[in-house]
Amino acid sequence: MNKKIALAGAFVLATLGVFAQENDSIRNLNDVVVSDSKFALSKEKSGKVIVKITAEDLKKKQGQSLAAVLSTVAGVEINGNQSRTGKDLGYYIRGGRNHQTLILIDGIPVTDASGTNLAFDLRLLPIEQVEKIEILKGASSTLYGSGAAAGVINIILKKSAKKPIQGNAYMNMGTQETVNHKNNYEPLEYNQGVSLGGTFEKFNYSATLNSTIADGISEAKPMNDNDVFESDAFSRVNSVVKIGFTPTKKLSFDFFANYDRMKNEFDGGSYSDDLTNVSLSEQYRVGFSPKYKYEKGEFVINSGANSITRDFFSYGSPSDYKSKSVNADVYNKYQIFSQLFLVTGAQFQFHEMSNGSLYGSIAKELAKFNMIDPYVTAVFNSSFGFNLNAGARYNLHSKYGNNLVFNFNPSYSFSGFPVKILASFSTAYVTPSLYQLYSPYGDLDLSPEQDATIEAGFEVDLLDKKLNINAVAFHREEKDAIGFDLITYKYFNVDGKNNAKGIETMVSYSVTDNVKFNANYTFTELEKQSRILNPKHKVNASLDIAATSRLSFNASYQFVADRTTQYNVYDPITWESITITEILKDYQLVNANVRYALVKDKLNVFFFSDNILNKDFMEARGYSAKGRNFKVGFNFLF
Repeated sequence: MNKKIALAGAFVLATLGVFAQENDSIRNLNDVVVSDSKFALSKEKSGKVIVKITAEDLKKKQGQSLAAVLSTVAGVEINGNQSRTGKDLGYYIRGGRNHQTLILIDGIPVTDASGTNLAFDLRLLPIEQVEKIEILKGASSTLYGSGAAAGVINIILKKSAKKPIQGNAYMNMGTQETVNHKNNYEPLEYNQGVSLGGTFEKFNYSATLNSTIADGISEAKPMNDNDVFESDAFSRVNSVVKIGFTPTKKLSFDFFANYDRMKNEFDGGSYSDDLTNVSLSEQYRVGFSPKYKYEKGEFVINSGANSITRDFFSYGSPSDYKSKSVNADVYNKYQIFSQLFLVTGAQFQFHEMSNGSLYGSIAKELAKFNMIDPYVTAVFNSSFGFNLNAGARYNLHSKYGNNLVFNFNPSYSFSGFPVKILASFSTAYVTPSLYQLYSPYGDLDLSPEQDATIEAGFEVDLLDKKLNINAVAFHREEKDAIGFDLITYKYFNVDGKNNAKGIETMVSYSVTDNVKFNANYTFTELEKQSRILNPKHKVNASLDIAATSRLSFNASYQFVADRTTQYNVYDPITWESITITEILKDYQLVNANVRYALVKDKLNVFFFSDNILNKDFMEARGYSAKGRNFKVGFNFLF
């Protein structure tokens, strides 16, 4: 299939109204979501574009990374998900960038305050620890604060078992191949883990340990296929401990502690092999979340703190980055009457960083700021189908003063006809990161970015809810967007406004109880080209077949259109820096997964193959991408 055929197929999907969906759970309008109000709400009464990736969906994608799974969602591109295991990732929701996407783990924001844009590194989190995911697309600063301009990814980790004691052990191994460099399909990626948990009357607990190692692929891609670059190794260790106490039906306390360690070899840049570059990242996270339910509402405190250390040895010299972040979100839901409830809250955030290297240092006494944001959201669900979610947040920033953001989100579900229409207008506020302010490449005079998003769409259930169709169009306007000048090597505010617009079309169809089809098409256009690798057109499709009660199949297809990238070269005569724009060609991927229950509900095995057609492509200019690879594994419940 070539590009024209793929785009023609996408056009037919859109014009015929065959709109894709990433997972089965979206099909049911009565599904429950929490991301757009912070409390459980029937999806029928939600007016936002929320995609749920359930535990069942994750089973169908065994063998894929968290980044690869997220990248199948309409409107979401995780650049680097098809590259070497340790490749850094770019998060692009609706054409946005990392600093416009907020990552939550169990509802608590996670950030790296020493990172370029405060973004959390998804490479730190193994997918085996994840229970489900909610993706909230569109400006969400009213509920979640600075950084939620394009969307929110809420990752919910696995919880304690209902039994007094229950364990789970898993292991999988896979090949590490590029199209042009063969390792004879030798297993070079190993992932294993064990968990133990349970519930004793009023107490619950869980402990999880994971280990991953991978080798065999160079981060940088050789310019000549006959050249052989040294492979770059990746290793990771993760542990999570959770303890819960429920003294009464109304009151509960949850604690967690988390340690992540990642070691990663990397190269000198695009098409540039380097034998000595290595990074070591360590993260410690702790948190406390008490909840109290009363007759007309619920009171919640979500709090967490993390400390991250990143040590680098690159270009012959060492450097280190250290950061600390604290987040406390206190909010209350109060039901004024049966059709109206109010969410009021206040969020406190503190971030600090330090950096030391031969080229300069940043003192933690200097590089710090905090935010205190009171907010309110009202949710009205009428008896005749009209729903409204509206709210406002007042940002109090220690460096940037005060700022107001708001959202207005009506929707309507027709009585007697399975159609829901929705619209929203939301504003967002994104402050520069500490690195963008205080690093040698920073500018203390940077202004915060201000965004506004408008969207409208519909969702419909047909054929006794076997067929779900939905489509959303959006337009986002960015003012004072934060960019990076490739000539001066400085962060700056882009003059004027930058607009992003697009359409997301989605469908889910249950052919029978055992055969299900899902697909999606995304169109995204940026008014001003930038360095982000976001495709204008993207198509995902998957087919799930439960052949027997024990044997299941999944086949998936992905088309990613041309992407624009920019880089700098120096004129050999004048030595002036010249910015070059290059087009990365489109690519297509076909993947397959087979699962079999050797012992039902106890022992499962899987076989996964990605890029079955062995397509040669680049996600990022000058960096390797995976060719045809295989992975096998098992999961044992005891």
